[in-house]
Amino acid sequence: MPRLVALRHDLHAHPELGFNEHRTAKVVAEFLRELGLEVHEGVGKTGVVGVLRKGSSGRSVGLRADMDALPIIEQGTPDYVSTHQGVMHACGHDGHTTMLLGAAWLLSKTGDFDGTVNFIFQPAEEGQAGAKAMIDDGLFTRFPCDSVFAVHNWPELPVGVAQTRPGPIMAAADRFDIRVYGGGGHAAQPHLSPDTMLATSELVVQLNTVVSRCIDPTDPALLTVTQVHGGFSHNMIPAEATITGTVRSFDLRAQDIIEASLRRIAEHVPAAHGLDAEVKYHRYYPATINSEAEAEVALRAAKNAGLQASVAPKPALTSEDFSFMLQEKPGAYLWLGQGDGSPKPLAPLHHPRYDFNDDIIPVGVRWFVEVVLSQLIPDSPGSCPINPSISS
Repeated sequence: MPRLVALRHDLHAHPELGFNEHRTAKVVAEFLRELGLEVHEGVGKTGVVGVLRKGSSGRSVGLRADMDALPIIEQGTPDYVSTHQGVMHACGHDGHTTMLLGAAWLLSKTGDFDGTVNFIFQPAEEGQAGAKAMIDDGLFTRFPCDSVFAVHNWPELPVGVAQTRPGPIMAAADRFDIRVYGGGGHAAQPHLSPDTMLATSELVVQLNTVVSRCIDPTDPALLTVTQVHGGFSHNMIPAEATITGTVRSFDLRAQDIIEASLRRIAEHVPAAHGLDAEVKYHRYYPATINSEAEAEVALRAAKNAGLQASVAPKPALTSEDFSFMLQEKPGAYLWLGQGDGSPKPLAPLHHPRYDFNDDIIPVGVRWFVEVVLSQLIPDSPGSCPINPSISS
């Protein structure tokens, strides 16, 4: 544990953005080589895969951790605060990487299984689809996996608790960008030109009716406007303005309805003001869908790891590019509690004061190990050779 905690703090102090995880990848690769694993670097640009084989069976399992950080200025005060201004590990990927390295250490030293474990250290989870980059680079062809599993710390759940569910666990994520243009003029003469800002403001309001009026109220979905830009002078009506936002959904039909409704509103609201609009709509992450059998494996492994494990009552509207891996292979994604039990954490994910909870490193390591034992020891419920105490 002292080495793992020190490693986690080192990764936290040296965060790197997506597809720039060069130092992180080097640290991971060196750690795996020390253990005697077969190591492959540069998978999906900056990804790393470590391969551990024992026995003679053809069974295999993939374990995935994400490595990238976020473009956020850290406001925390730990002695391992980010040394890279404007970049921080605000989502706990430093902890995920550490837990998977701990599992590689434990399985290489003491794991009694028959098959192959592929330790997948993925780049660029934060909006750049590093999982897809690894798949496109032949991840599952080069490193066959019968199933694949991942874990994410969850501040809304208390330490000692884990949840997942069969079916949707995280939402599909879309991005939209709308440009309203064709106006412009003197602010004191609004009668002489269309008012771009007025049309854009009305469009923002109308976009917020899409989900409430076009989607079945029992279907979870979300549309949020996150950016509005326009103008550069107090006495000019700008020639154009832009709106950016995100859409989250779980059902392809709902996704289609929302996109079609957004395009229709974006066309007609500016047109009513004598303006034109251009829409760019990008479906960048599909929904994260757990397979039923593997969700049960993940929950059973959590229980064997000493956690209070239960089926999540509902999915989250956050998104994950692990979804691409689950489109290729059966698998499951687990939420691992790291909070104090408060339903509204003081420093949630992506907060400038967020920090990963080192106390959950041992149980995260044990969960990964329990998954492997359940998959690579026939008819075994899993049995981990480390102490279940959730303590650093």
